[in-house]
Amino acid sequence: MARLLYRLLVALARLAVRSGRSKDLEIIVLPHQLAVLHRQNPRPAITNNDRVFLAAIASALSRQRRARWIVTPNKLLRWHRQRNTRHWTQPQRPRGRPPTRSTTRQLVIRLATDNPTWGYRRVHGELMRLGHRVAPSTVWQILHDHGVDPSPERATVHGAVIRSASVAAGDGVRS
Repeated sequence: MARLLYRLLVALARLAVRSGRSKDLEIIVLPHQLAVLHRQNPRPAITNNDRVFLAAIASALSRQRRARWIVTPNKLLRWHRQRNTRHWTQPQRPRGRPPTRSTTRQLVIRLATDNPTWGYRRVHGELMRLGHRVAPSTVWQILHDHGVDPSPERATVHGAVIRSASVAAGDGVRS
């Protein structure tokens, strides 16, 4: 847009310096050039910069001067509506929570399988200690999805640990 305004200002500066005769000749030649261009491409592609320029010129000209323009008042209004729509439309964001990173999922599974006595809350605590911000319910869901029991039976595991410790100590406590 700035480039377009710069080019317009330079063209106006050149026009102010030129003589009246060369300006008159250019005015005579311009309609012929437009007719040739219109024969080559009856519907030109208009860019956003062209739209801004034509809208600015249209606001300065009277209706009689705009009578044979390629831009009608309805077209100017449509461009304005489209530009406002593009400006105020927010990009579509995905719905719901973002998915948990795959590295975090792998770490949860690894911690749970390497430490079978840990429940999901202990795994969550270790993740927090390591700097991973994950909710306990997310840890539970990851373990559940991968077929790992989120809360192992504490009595059986605890009992097995006590039995193995007592046998190693030689107490002879047997169940």
